[in-house]
Amino acid sequence: MRKRARQIGIEVGVMDTGPLNAVTDVTGVLVGHKTVIDGETVRTGVTAVLPHDGNLYQEKVPAAIAIANGFGKFAGYTQVEEVGTIETPIIITNTLNVGTAVAASVKYTLGLAGNENVRSVNAVVGEINDGILSDIRGMHVTEPDVIAAIRSARPGPVDEGCVGAGTGARTFNYKSGVGTSSRMVPLDTDLRYTVGVLVVTNYGGLLDVNGAPVGRELGQPGYGEPRKEEGGSCIIVIATDAPFSSLGLKRLARRAFHGLARTGSHLTNGSGDYAIAFSTAYRIPHNCRTPLLLPALLMTDAMTPFFQAVIEATQEAVYNSLFMAVTTTGQHGRVVPALPMDEVIEICKKYNVLNLRQRLK
Repeated sequence: MRKRARQIGIEVGVMDTGPLNAVTDVTGVLVGHKTVIDGETVRTGVTAVLPHDGNLYQEKVPAAIAIANGFGKFAGYTQVEEVGTIETPIIITNTLNVGTAVAASVKYTLGLAGNENVRSVNAVVGEINDGILSDIRGMHVTEPDVIAAIRSARPGPVDEGCVGAGTGARTFNYKSGVGTSSRMVPLDTDLRYTVGVLVVTNYGGLLDVNGAPVGRELGQPGYGEPRKEEGGSCIIVIATDAPFSSLGLKRLARRAFHGLARTGSHLTNGSGDYAIAFSTAYRIPHNCRTPLLLPALLMTDAMTPFFQAVIEATQEAVYNSLFMAVTTTGQHGRVVPALPMDEVIEICKKYNVLNLRQRLK
């Protein structure tokens, strides 16, 4: 049995988590996976995140995308950047199936009741390269796989580790995959919001756990030593029920990369590191009877605790993506081992970083 970070005493930051410590702590958010495994060569899949269970095209949500390193293929970016909304589920899959996922997401959207006259759909699709473990050139994710991930999306606990888009992922040369976490943001006694994060991790660097140099202790080669460049990617999905504009969401998305860096990522040359943030606080109707949309928005002066929340949640989501993954054998007999958790715990004890949050309180 694999355990999440908090189950073994690794507590990131000082802010409280939501009840599930998951992106679905943001009310209305749904997550679905489709895991695609076939024989000894296929280890891939699809993960879908939905801001709400209605018709996203007709009831869009404010959104923004930030890029730390753009060595990737993130479909739909320019329209989100231009108008600040998303109108489809957020899909994550492997690099060479982005086109498949776009086509499937478009077909899913066109098929929804109320969309009979729709002639343009901006599908949002991110990717990680799982070609070490999976026959990525075979493009084994199908349109029905993508639609299955969307239709399986549910609120509640989120499956982590080797599922969905994380099935063939690896990070710091260990098996990784999907991870999630959340934080509660109290602004005053009557005002409390949630920030939830879901990651699909597939990148290089030198693993750091709450300040403990776990990668170095485990014998990971460090930078400056002869080694092959580690590419990959990390897709970070951020949800909040706080009423932000797309500008505020862009600022929130940028801060997620600080959480990524805290885990030991160096945002390498060959890594596509993207963060997409959305708010569920209000919806933007596709056909509005008035040209004015006047939601109550948080002041920029109130954003600092949200920055802390997204950094902490991203960092912990990465740990969960590693800790919940299992050793996986893929194409050409390649084996990517799971993190040796007994050793990780001993290293964390050595550097006195277990139950850190309790001691800080």
